[in-house]
Amino acid sequence: MFLKDNKKRIRKKVRVRSKISGTPERPRLSVFRSLNHIYAQIIDDVKGITLVEASTKSKELAEELKTSKGKTSKSKLVGKLVAKRASEKGIATVVFDRNGFTYHGRIKAVADGAREGGLKF
Repeated sequence: MFLKDNKKRIRKKVRVRSKISGTPERPRLSVFRSLNHIYAQIIDDVKGITLVEASTKSKELAEELKTSKGKTSKSKLVGKLVAKRASEKGIATVVFDRNGFTYHGRIKAVADGAREGGLKF
């Protein structure tokens, strides 16, 4: 069952990525959701480098993650952290890449946290 679902997600990812690309002026905010963690990174596709990253494994979030309950609230914290790190690097606008996942739940929480942190989509 999971293999079938992942194949569908990969197919969606390829379709979306054919239309979305990060530039130096407007990099791509890519989100990946695993069973227990969530990862967000801002990527410049022209140079092929990751400019900013944040995840639930970040040491900077360790204390806040212990007090927050639920994966969705933790995802929102990751979104805020990636927005904070992006503003430190001078990144204000991004293109959101949901990576084939449905824009719902934890993926939406990362996007909302990033918006609250000051990123514009």
